[in-house]
Amino acid sequence: MSSMAGVINEIPRGMGPPGAGLRATPRWRRAIGLPGRIVRWGIASADRHVQNIVTALVQVWVHKARSLLTTLGIIIAVTSTITVVSFVQGFGNHVTDMLRGFGTNMIFVIPEFGSGMRGRMLGRVQMDIHDVRAVTAQCDKVRRISPLSFTNVSIEYGREKSDSVELQGVAEQWQTIRRYDVDRGRFFSAIDVDGAAHVCVLGREVLRKLQCDEKIVGDYVYLGGLRFLVLGLLEAKGSMMGETLDDLVVIPFTTAIQLNPWARVFMPFVLEVTSESDVDEASLQIAQVLRERHDIQPGAPNDFRILRQDEFIRDLESVKTAATGVLSGIVGISLVVGGIGIMNVMLISVSERTHEIGLRKSVGGRRRDILAQFLTEAVVLAMAGGAIGIALGYAICAVASKHPSMVPIVVPPWVVALALAFSAGIGILFGIIPAFKAAILHPIDALRHE
Repeated sequence: MSSMAGVINEIPRGMGPPGAGLRATPRWRRAIGLPGRIVRWGIASADRHVQNIVTALVQVWVHKARSLLTTLGIIIAVTSTITVVSFVQGFGNHVTDMLRGFGTNMIFVIPEFGSGMRGRMLGRVQMDIHDVRAVTAQCDKVRRISPLSFTNVSIEYGREKSDSVELQGVAEQWQTIRRYDVDRGRFFSAIDVDGAAHVCVLGREVLRKLQCDEKIVGDYVYLGGLRFLVLGLLEAKGSMMGETLDDLVVIPFTTAIQLNPWARVFMPFVLEVTSESDVDEASLQIAQVLRERHDIQPGAPNDFRILRQDEFIRDLESVKTAATGVLSGIVGISLVVGGIGIMNVMLISVSERTHEIGLRKSVGGRRRDILAQFLTEAVVLAMAGGAIGIALGYAICAVASKHPSMVPIVVPPWVVALALAFSAGIGILFGIIPAFKAAILHPIDALRHE
């Protein structure tokens, strides 16, 4: 028995009955070794990827001129995309910020004249000071209100004359509603409005037209041949969409009615709501009051329009988003051109390195390793072009922002990330065919290649 036991003990491990080898390595021990194998596999995979990236960078450096010309399409596409998106976003943000500066709780109400059947249904459209007073009295969400009157007049000061400036007739609350501060002198008061005083406040562009300075405050100008006392000067507002906001003269609306009697029955008005959250309710209150005053029957169209500042800002944001997408798509077409260039160069690279591919396969190189190497080279080439394009885009935006007439241009971070992602995607999309061609080469045929 002892000799039999010795024979059994001398049986090599794994050569015994079925399952004997498995019993020699318990399951808990194999489970403990699994994370180690995963870690080793991850390290080896990362090492292969690093080697592929280093090889790709070496190839780019060895063929510097060819790599630069190859990525030229990517560079142009990324530079154009970043520049166009940044400019559109910059101008859009400038306009929306300016509008928000005027207040998002501001509402304009204007008479509406329809054409055709709508015009016949509306009949004679009128809006007068009684409508303004009714809205003030019955709409508790309205904080301030001012009638409006618009016309063009000539202005004279000394020997200087301008044939056409915008003349606005408003109430004293217009200054607060529209956020026009006076940086010299004062704005006219409720007493001036009630007395239809011949007083005015000038915009900064009017001073330039009259070739005068701030000493005009306290002096007289002639508007349409009538003498007006200059009470103050409005602060400069700049321009919006190419139109200056400073070429205006403001007078009491009661005085404007005397100059333009038609304004008595065509009187739009602007108002300020108590808060931005009350704009919807205020709009409903205004519509109800005006429909009752104008005796508009249920189902009949309004003979007025309510224009909300917040809606205009939302529409502008939608236009900005659409313009960004369309222009980005147009300039992004050059990414496809750049991708085609990368594919052509990678196909040439495969042909030039066929012997090298054969050597790698003959010493045990796998298809997936060859595929990963050439695919990595295509992605590195595309992302190198993308990085250069991003740098050029930043440079163009920085230089443009230095111009005194240019709005602030800031490159959005998301467009940089999108440019890099598209560059990598182009490298993968157009590099897969050359990489697959290299991977399926037969080692013997590759070694025979001259």
